[in-house]
Amino acid sequence: MNLHHLAIFHAIAETGSVSLGAEQLLISQPAASKQLKEFEAALGEQLFDRTGKGLRLTTVGKLLSEYARKIFTLEAEAEQAVAQLREVSRGELFVGASTTIAGYLLPQVLARFHQQHPQIRVHVSVGNTAFVHQQVLDYRVDLGLTEGFVEEAGLTSTSFAEDELVVVAAASHPLVKKRKVKATDLSGQSFVLRESGSGTRAVQEQAISLCGVEVKELMTLSSTEAIKHVVAAGVGLAIVSRLSVEAELTSGELKAIRLADLKIPRPLHLVQAQDRFAGPAARAFNDVLRDQ
Repeated sequence: MNLHHLAIFHAIAETGSVSLGAEQLLISQPAASKQLKEFEAALGEQLFDRTGKGLRLTTVGKLLSEYARKIFTLEAEAEQAVAQLREVSRGELFVGASTTIAGYLLPQVLARFHQQHPQIRVHVSVGNTAFVHQQVLDYRVDLGLTEGFVEEAGLTSTSFAEDELVVVAAASHPLVKKRKVKATDLSGQSFVLRESGSGTRAVQEQAISLCGVEVKELMTLSSTEAIKHVVAAGVGLAIVSRLSVEAELTSGELKAIRLADLKIPRPLHLVQAQDRFAGPAARAFNDVLRDQ
């Protein structure tokens, strides 16, 4: 496979345009179009569908695009590793973080990292656990920070901290006034839940199933902040990260319902691609993360 042709295909696939891809590679648009056609002819496959709205990757094109991204990411990493082997003075770091970590833990870590390495530009992508894991697998981020289970092939994970999931309610909820609450008391209660793909929901569902409890799903929200406000307004119960509700528990806006027979610990994971070299910036970030 001609790697020069592959580089042209990769630039076009990433930008979605022959002209933008050519501009990125500092070549003319006709030259890019000609070499893309030569590449398709050599492969015996069409890589793009040409539509009135522009280019769209074919099935073969999508597959090849995934490999091309990994190849050229590794090439860039090799150059960066050689150039920065002995120092972490400049460069970029791409981090993916699930929503709870991004909102309640990551800001302090980023502040300390910036103090130690002010010349490194950090880019953060935020989404649920499934989104972050896919970002790591696609080489779009150097590392991911997630709360959910790591089950995808191609990922490695280590625990860098531990959180806890707690059941919360408005102060007026009947269970708040009960002296001793067991997990079975949650059966039949209405819950406001996180969306599927959320690390919080995955851990919560596992803990509840182990106790044989069946809860009623009242509504599903993709934001912990939204869940807290809805529950504080008197709508059902929620199981959320203790990190995310410390302020509300202190102010009394929400109350934690302590379960006498159930505790839901939740390790927080540092996730990386198995076959990806950790550059100097990523290693420096890992050090700051573990020193918190």
